Amino acid sequence: MHFAELSTVKHRVRLGAPLPFNVRDADASLLLARGQQIESTEQLVALFERGALVDVAELQTAREEILKAPREQLPRLWARNLERISMVLQSHPGESFSVALDEASAPAQALIERDPDLAIFQVLRQGGNEDLSYGARRSLQTATTAFLVAQRLGWDGAQCERVFKVALTMNLSMLELQGELARQSTRPTPQQREELQSHPLRSVHILELAGVADPAWLQAVLKHHEHEDGSGYPSGTTEVGELASLARRADVYTSKLASRASRDALAADIAGRQMFMQDPGHPMTAALVKEFGIYPPGCHVRLASGELAIVVARGDLITTPVVACLTNERGAPLATPLRRETATRQHAVLGVVGEGSLPSRLSAEHLATLVAG
Repeated sequence: MHFAELSTVKHRVRLGAPLPFNVRDADASLLLARGQQIESTEQLVALFERGALVDVAELQTAREEILKAPREQLPRLWARNLERISMVLQSHPGESFSVALDEASAPAQALIERDPDLAIFQVLRQGGNEDLSYGARRSLQTATTAFLVAQRLGWDGAQCERVFKVALTMNLSMLELQGELARQSTRPTPQQREELQSHPLRSVHILELAGVADPAWLQAVLKHHEHEDGSGYPSGTTEVGELASLARRADVYTSKLASRASRDALAADIAGRQMFMQDPGHPMTAALVKEFGIYPPGCHVRLASGELAIVVARGDLITTPVVACLTNERGAPLATPLRRETATRQHAVLGVVGEGSLPSRLSAEHLATLVAG
């Protein structure tokens, strides 16, 4: 291992925020593990004075790590990033919240750019039964969708990053409520409806207390349930703005893909069709449906051959995705999934099927490795 003195990379250390690397003593023994915090200037200076070291290999940014990582490691990096974002969103936002959110958002955006098909798979996958983890996962799915669509629309890098953060934080005040409502088979109570109506205002208040001062970010969070025809809430304004408009559409689409106690998740092709019908002609909706396609990575399909498969990549046409067959023509499970091109008549996609059609259920982690394979 090659080491650098901690004092030479002090710009990478933020007081009260998780350390991005391990800190070692002069003899290379571990002093502080990655993720622990240095709480005061005095503590930091004391580390400098004792000659604390950092492994040079750990100094690469999370973005650099993702861009250099072998493709088969990407599912693990996604899982790690979701855990990190969940921790940030579920923390009590304080002075270091904005910094922590930046540090968690950057690798998520790098993962999306590195492999958009795997990013779409993360949007379609289900998981997280606890109330807070459900809300955090839904926030990341919406933010991922908004980021992908913003890129397709040709937005500049700063706006793509901003809409990602808007979508990630717009439900900050109701993460637990989202999980409650997902488990609840009855209609929202009057108290829950009041919380739903007020959550944009409360989320803005939380962000302001945490030191977020970007007016475009705050306004988009405030207006993410407003509609251009004035039928939205909390104020019924017709002046919505692009950031809020895209965040809302990403939220509507991903909510269709999420299962709840009161209804099953919609199949991806039906969700896309509904978006078109409910929002005809809008360029953001058109870009969203084009980005995800009829058969996005992560959905299960039946082929003309009778095989059942999972979509692992978008194809040259929206009707010809790349798939991994999970069963043979008779419906018997395959020991090893078999990749198929669906441009041929024999292996053409007939339609989307539910997971219940499969003879056995593979874990989301296993499926992710098929997409990243």
